[in-house]
Amino acid sequence: MSAVPLLEVQNVRRRFGHVQALDGVNFAVYPGEICALIGDNGAGKSTLIKILSGADRPDEGRILLEGREVSLDSPLSAQELGIATVYQDLALAPDLAASDNLFLGREITQSGVLGRLGFLNRREMRRRAAQQFARLGVNLRSSSVPVSALSGGQRQSVAIARAALWADKVIFMDEPTAALGVMQTGRVLDLIRHVRDQGIAVVLISHNMSQVIEIADRVEVLRLGRRVARIDRASATIEGLVAAMTSESALGESIK
Repeated sequence: MSAVPLLEVQNVRRRFGHVQALDGVNFAVYPGEICALIGDNGAGKSTLIKILSGADRPDEGRILLEGREVSLDSPLSAQELGIATVYQDLALAPDLAASDNLFLGREITQSGVLGRLGFLNRREMRRRAAQQFARLGVNLRSSSVPVSALSGGQRQSVAIARAALWADKVIFMDEPTAALGVMQTGRVLDLIRHVRDQGIAVVLISHNMSQVIEIADRVEVLRLGRRVARIDRASATIEGLVAAMTSESALGESIK
């Protein structure tokens, strides 16, 4: 593991009225790792991810990317810095082809006059989409079929492949297997490993402790808006993770 975090937050605080959602949170993710971010409801996970994806701003604290302080003013600014988020709703256009979904908002236009008139270069988008799917081991019968015709696992794979196409630093994945069956879950977990193996850091938000233990290289635990434990994969157990989320005592490295 690199000594310098790829993405780090230091002493981040966020308040909504009388609710202290984040109370001096410290969090870090390193290059080429899968880091699980866990916590009970109300722990602050969603608020932290919104801040790190540019959808919200902290009241206090610093965000550092590769050791340099950055300001994530919007989701676009986060994307430009190589940070992407795959939410549970996936944000896919069901009537468009899988290849078109990879380029939503970033469509490739034809060269010359046709491009200036807004004509899309669908052949080039299909070619690049096929390359991306092959690179990550995503198997679709055709990248030109509409997303609505794909299974839940395939749709999740398209959303992850799109994020990995445009983000070269960090991808946040919010409950990526929540609505999937056993076989589809296994394929999505394999895909997450493929993304990690490309050198992209993956932050997995999940309530499924057995999956966390199976796939995460490291686990960071939030409780009541604070990071309370950091647990390495070798010492992670379901009992220890649950204890860290629900009580002050936890297995692993306690963070005060």
